[in-house]
Amino acid sequence: MSFIRPEARAALARWREALVGAAVTALGLYWALGQHGLLGWIGWLLVPAGAGIAVIGVQRARFRITGQGPGVVLVDEGEITYMGPLSGGSVSVPDLERLVLDPSARPAHWVLEEPDRPILHIPVNAEGAGDLFDVFATLPGLRTERMLAELNRGGSHPVVIWERTPLRPAHLRLH
Repeated sequence: MSFIRPEARAALARWREALVGAAVTALGLYWALGQHGLLGWIGWLLVPAGAGIAVIGVQRARFRITGQGPGVVLVDEGEITYMGPLSGGSVSVPDLERLVLDPSARPAHWVLEEPDRPILHIPVNAEGAGDLFDVFATLPGLRTERMLAELNRGGSHPVVIWERTPLRPAHLRLH
């Protein structure tokens, strides 16, 4: 028997890294300001480490979509595999050409494009889709905050989040 409501347990699980980072930062401040010698120095080292963990934890929590969507996402050795009830497939992360967020689909989908392979559509709330944050963060030039803003905005048109080779010249602005 659990003493924590399921909703509270889900919220704790979603924000777990941010909470750990805050706890490490608090412990570091406690030691840094209240202790002398080695423990005080260790405290000063824990403060920025905990803050970094907290920032990354907040980004990951914003990326995780609650709810059990259709299908399962597996990430293994640079390969993203999606197994869904109606479709599925895989893409190689090093060969990924374009990442699109399609909020017009219900639920919203990540659209992953790789040359010479079928386009892969992954619901943002599929089981294991939270693991895609770390994969997407490794894409060169991807702006994490922009991706999170688009994910939480809920627009009505597909948005290109990242592409290896831009289709338009860099000197031409969209707006």
